[in-house]
Amino acid sequence: MGVVTVGAGDAHGSRPGEAAAAPAAAARIGPNAVLRLAEALRALAGEAAAERVFERAGQLRHLRVPPTAMVDEREVAALYAALRAEPDGALVHGAAREAGTRTALYLLAHRIPRPVQVLLRRLPPALASRLLLLGIGGHAWTFAGSARFGCVPIRRGVRLTLTGNPLCRGVVADEPVCGFYAATFERLYQELVSRRAKVREVACEAAGSAACVFEARW
Repeated sequence: MGVVTVGAGDAHGSRPGEAAAAPAAAARIGPNAVLRLAEALRALAGEAAAERVFERAGQLRHLRVPPTAMVDEREVAALYAALRAEPDGALVHGAAREAGTRTALYLLAHRIPRPVQVLLRRLPPALASRLLLLGIGGHAWTFAGSARFGCVPIRRGVRLTLTGNPLCRGVVADEPVCGFYAATFERLYQELVSRRAKVREVACEAAGSAACVFEARW
């Protein structure tokens, strides 16, 4: 995920509530998806586990020299596919969610202006969510790559969608696999919208759905 600023517009001509993706030829994802996964693996299972996953993905160079710019979405997809190949299901789930949580914390510390955070926390949850989503949608290309990000309100919450999610491309699973995104959205909502916020992935392209769908409720 990239910079979140309230009031960011949509310069891609997408429909209301939907943010256009980056052009496929230039589809890249912000380095947090790589950096925070490395941190999560090291914290949960040690350096050997991080090296194993990154090597399996052919991304050892990103572990040894952490990227400072946008990364080809295919490399990010390969990295998360390599994580899912780990035999320890608890590590797979935990590392993806920990990487997402760490991404949100990084955004809060370095990318979302402090006055904006103070404002959002003082607003009613529904309004805070609406303003937060303006920022997220305006910068969707930094975390969604070639996918299309959308959002629609639901009772006491919002439904977020990623259509054409590159992290699910070619993946077949019996259950949702996008813990990285779910955890990122959840921590942002808990910090800026409501402490009671929970985000759950209710549909996933990897499990045969038309889009990856996340429901944020408070």
